Amino acid sequence: MGARALASVTVTFGMVSIPVKLFAATQAQGAVSFNLLHATCGSRLKQQYVCAREGVIVERADMVKGYEFAKDQYVRFTPEELKEMEEKGTQTIEISEFVPADSIDPVYYDKAYFLGPDKGGAKAYALLAESMRQTHQTAVGRYAARGKQYIVQLRAVPGGIVMQQLLYKPEVRDISEVEVETAPVKENELALAKQLITQISSKTFDPMQYKDDVKERIEAAVQRKVAGQEIAISPEEPAATAQVIDLMDALRASLEKTAGKRAPSRRGRPKRRSASRRGRSPRS
Repeated sequence: MGARALASVTVTFGMVSIPVKLFAATQAQGAVSFNLLHATCGSRLKQQYVCAREGVIVERADMVKGYEFAKDQYVRFTPEELKEMEEKGTQTIEISEFVPADSIDPVYYDKAYFLGPDKGGAKAYALLAESMRQTHQTAVGRYAARGKQYIVQLRAVPGGIVMQQLLYKPEVRDISEVEVETAPVKENELALAKQLITQISSKTFDPMQYKDDVKERIEAAVQRKVAGQEIAISPEEPAATAQVIDLMDALRASLEKTAGKRAPSRRGRPKRRSASRRGRSPRS
């Protein structure tokens, strides 16, 4: 079954308009969710809102939205006023500039969507994708939807174009806010660290190598519970304390540990010729 389009939009590229369809790039099935139940009868609980001053339950019909401009002081907004402030959806992704593909820090990445050509847009879609591939550029623009305005990046990937929703600058904290103590790096330590990186490096990232062990463990426990079994509770282990270790010893141990995992198989290798067959006397 093919993916279902979320919306039909138009990408504007100079004077060129490219009709495309928007598809979700991810699936919301990563986590296992639990419901809150009444411990005595097992019925599901309903959420209620309680007035902080009067202590009474407030029905949704009696709720209004407000903005706290000072401590416990609010200005109220009607639904019509909130609607007026929303961004008007234009169903257009307007490209404003092209930037190098590696100039956008992934820390700005938010949600991702796939773009596919809509009716009559295949040629222009292919042209935009191939142009970005050959120039190693990505497009940056704006997109309005659901009353909000988003800054987005369009990047060419094998098979098509991805629209990456980006965070605004105020939404991203600067790493300078983190206290990082400076420390000298010795050449021998750097050499071993680089050797370790090379030893456990791969040519490409393969997401199939990783699985959600916690999700699988929870799902298995749920099935045991459904079957009427109890979950064995492990004794709580004491919290691990950080140990001061010799960095060089740790690097050497890491290299030794990973050497066996990365060692190529000897299967299929030609047998070594004996020293006598090479015309040299064997060593004693």
